[in-house]
Amino acid sequence: MRGIQLSFSNTQKLRLEKALAQLESLSSKLNSNATVIVADKIPVDEDAALKGHGTLEMGNDVVASVCGVVERVNKLVYVRPLRARYKPEIGDIIVGRVIEVAPKRWRLEINFSQDAVLMLSSMNLPDGIQRRRTAVDELNMRSIFVENDVICAEVRGFQHDGSLHLQARSQKYGKLERGKLLKIPPYLVKRRKQHFHHLDQYGVDLIFGCNGLIWVGEHVDVKDAMVEDQVNKSDPQNTHSSSLPGSSEEPTDTPLERRQYICRIANAITVFSALGFMVNLDSVMETVTLSLCLNLGVHEMLEAEFHVRVAEQEAERRSTSKRRK
Repeated sequence: MRGIQLSFSNTQKLRLEKALAQLESLSSKLNSNATVIVADKIPVDEDAALKGHGTLEMGNDVVASVCGVVERVNKLVYVRPLRARYKPEIGDIIVGRVIEVAPKRWRLEINFSQDAVLMLSSMNLPDGIQRRRTAVDELNMRSIFVENDVICAEVRGFQHDGSLHLQARSQKYGKLERGKLLKIPPYLVKRRKQHFHHLDQYGVDLIFGCNGLIWVGEHVDVKDAMVEDQVNKSDPQNTHSSSLPGSSEEPTDTPLERRQYICRIANAITVFSALGFMVNLDSVMETVTLSLCLNLGVHEMLEAEFHVRVAEQEAERRSTSKRRK
């Protein structure tokens, strides 16, 4: 419940404490041998074990130097901290904000100790043609991204100074518009195979950034520029209907109902992260469904009662899941 300022009644406090205690008991039963605190002994095979991060050797024992979960990879034993800063890995999907337009590159703030760099040569051009970047492309960089634009990209590698090198060569990457950017602790977002989600029933796109930045926005159809170019060549009269980035077509306003769904999904993520629960698609959808079943307004989701309801629902879900196993 860190970072949240709510006024709970005595009844709400008791209900919340009961739900959190139930969740803690379920977690301790599942991970009784894995969860450690500082100075706890970690059982290892003295002959073959390799001591990794979060461990110390004291005499003949291996103890934990941080609070977390013991992880074992072959012979390597290390402790994964429960609360930690974002540690980027190659292939991570991240969401960031442009803070500087520099020669041949954009500099992004990505909730990391250092800024990330997106090179002009590491992204698709608006015309979709694969070619060498010229001086004209460099002069037109501000027609693609400017300061404060929100961008989705992928971690390509690390530079010599420790900053990240990004790439956005796929159609699913690029500028994000008509939505809301959320910032939650990065340890609440687990790396998965799929970080892009389209909620068809709401017309909303949801992007979970591994760096703790989450985008909730209006759904945008990903169009292949090469296919459109072939269609336009075959039918010159349809050239005015192209909707590629940088076209002169004026965007239409987002419908009010869709904006309300965007805010509702964003509030569901805010509540779930405030309670310290791992954020994923299933948990977000269950929280949104709960708010709709209770006929709550968008602003009412941020009140104390709904936080208690979400905690009770999560405790019931985990208890039911354990009984099925």
